Amino acid sequence: MKGFQKHRISFLRGLPVVGASFFIFTTTEPGFHHSISTKSFNYMGVSNPSDTFISNLLAKKPDLFASFLSKKKELSIQIVYTQIDRGKKEKAKVKFTDHTFNLDPGNYFYPASTVKLPVAILALQRLNELKIPGLDRNSTMITREDGNGQTEILNDPSAADGRPTIAHYIKKILLVSDNDAFNRLYEFLGPEYINTSLHEMGYTGTEIIHRLSVSLTEEQNRHTNPVTFFDTAGKLIYTKPAEISRQQYPLRNIKLGKGFMQGDQLINEPFDFSKKNQLPLYDLHRIVRSIFFTDAVPKEQQFNLDQDDYNFLRLYLSMRPGESTSPVYNPAVYWDNYVKMLFYGAEKTTPEPGIRIFNKTGTAYGFLTDACYFVDFKNNIEFLLSVVIYCNSDSIFNDDKYDYSTTGYPFLKNLGRVIYEYELKRERKNLPDFSSFQFSYSE
Repeated sequence: MKGFQKHRISFLRGLPVVGASFFIFTTTEPGFHHSISTKSFNYMGVSNPSDTFISNLLAKKPDLFASFLSKKKELSIQIVYTQIDRGKKEKAKVKFTDHTFNLDPGNYFYPASTVKLPVAILALQRLNELKIPGLDRNSTMITREDGNGQTEILNDPSAADGRPTIAHYIKKILLVSDNDAFNRLYEFLGPEYINTSLHEMGYTGTEIIHRLSVSLTEEQNRHTNPVTFFDTAGKLIYTKPAEISRQQYPLRNIKLGKGFMQGDQLINEPFDFSKKNQLPLYDLHRIVRSIFFTDAVPKEQQFNLDQDDYNFLRLYLSMRPGESTSPVYNPAVYWDNYVKMLFYGAEKTTPEPGIRIFNKTGTAYGFLTDACYFVDFKNNIEFLLSVVIYCNSDSIFNDDKYDYSTTGYPFLKNLGRVIYEYELKRERKNLPDFSSFQFSYSE
């Protein structure tokens, strides 16, 4: 775009920090039960938070799951699987039956990139709330800097026309989990808006309080950039000034593992997650569900989006990197099944015809998380599935010696397939209407 320079990036180092009061987590290792006040968490909507359905199902495949079942606490495995049964008519009530395995909102895991999904949704919601003529997800979004370790972004080379937009940032988040794209949306919204909105919707265990892949202090993450929007002719539409959040967060004391690398030095003490992002698995699961079954979730859990917003999210949650023309991705780096771990793991195989996985993953610090709405259009199969597993057998963080390939990816692949096999045999009274979830993937 004329008049705009290339983006300039400056990162400052430090540790993300949060302060406040209320809840205490204590643990030294994932999987060990710890004392916690669960006031900020809930199992809202869980049919039976302590059933044995999943464990019994996995036990039937001991060659695939016996070792995982025996180490479920050590691996901090949590699973939520939702069966979906449709009514006779198109808009008839949908019945959800939740089955859970080892679900514990007090058992902390680092959510990594899964926090990008609610932030992407909220960015669209915020545009609707502003109700500014000409302002939409395709408006040019210029991010300025106001000190505090901030980054200035004046263009986006990955976009066909070079313009940074909320739409393009969301595309990159959902297609390949782009960290910089998340940071721009975090800066547009600010942590206070993010957390207040989610808490009001019932996602009270969620705290999204820092950017990703940049090390900033608590104070720096509380400061968010001035952001200006223009139309395609360069006319100013809206300016969001620099902001600072003074929102207080619950006090947490979460220390995991037995050591961590700090540069080239091993620090022989647990790694502190007390001031990291937090997104309990069932909060994430419900957020995914709300995108696809807007009328079947409580009104307070419905985002302020229109049908075009939902279609946009659904399209890019299911699109494969090779189907995208803007951005364009190298298939050697971003293959078609990239981040579609619940069914494919990390395998570079040809996608199964008729199957689409609408999902968001997160991978960091040895924690591997995936949450999806799974559809097989050919066989009229649908279900919701979310899982987290801890892949850090040496209990050392930041040493790049995580067990994703040997533990995490195979587990997610096999879990998705065993649930799918069960669903193929499960009787349904009524076939689903997939018309809202079928897209042309040629942009």
